[in-house]
Amino acid sequence: MNIKRLFLCIILFILNIAFIIATFVLLGFFQEKLLLPRDYILWIFKYPISILALVFVFEFGFLFYAIAFREPGYFVKRNKKWIYPILTFSNILLVYVLLFNVCVITNDRIINHSFFLPQGRVYSYNDVVSIDTGIYGKKKLTIPFADRSGEFYYIITLKDGIKIDLNGDAGGTQISQDIYEVFEKIDKTLVSMDIKKTASIDNFELFEKDLDKMYSDKIKDILNNVN
Repeated sequence: MNIKRLFLCIILFILNIAFIIATFVLLGFFQEKLLLPRDYILWIFKYPISILALVFVFEFGFLFYAIAFREPGYFVKRNKKWIYPILTFSNILLVYVLLFNVCVITNDRIINHSFFLPQGRVYSYNDVVSIDTGIYGKKKLTIPFADRSGEFYYIITLKDGIKIDLNGDAGGTQISQDIYEVFEKIDKTLVSMDIKKTASIDNFELFEKDLDKMYSDKIKDILNNVN
């Protein structure tokens, strides 16, 4: 590889990373602007649909490889008339699915947006029938990019059977409020309503080892706060 090609590869690699970051930033920006009411306290980019965002990472990576090494492949060259339209449609569909893969929590309601219901379905806290919370343990077989060992989960089940992990892959709180304080507030409200709660302290050591004690103590309080 000559110096010119090496320099091109470096530039393209930097642009690849920039495009990936820009894609996620823009996705989050439009989610906030389109879906969040003024009184929200927490919003979640719901797992596992959120993993589909990695498709863009692979696409940009392939594009980088094709431009840098001029190797889009014989199959792509021969069938570009139908491959490009399919890729375009697939990406538009993917953006749509990811954009509305959001759950919003306010002080008195839960708004669940989805591919099938982009405008969102509104639930009250009374529509929560159960809570399951704890720390994911290590698995013998892990899936790349989907290993959640050591992560805190807080799964609510709604009256229609829909389950939502309030500690999704992304999202945020109002005016950058501490997310663990928000979790505590939501948890205390739901538990005070005598909603059935199952909590496990197992695997807590996996969670607390990489977190400041002030924050890990908040999660421990949530796990110990049962009916």
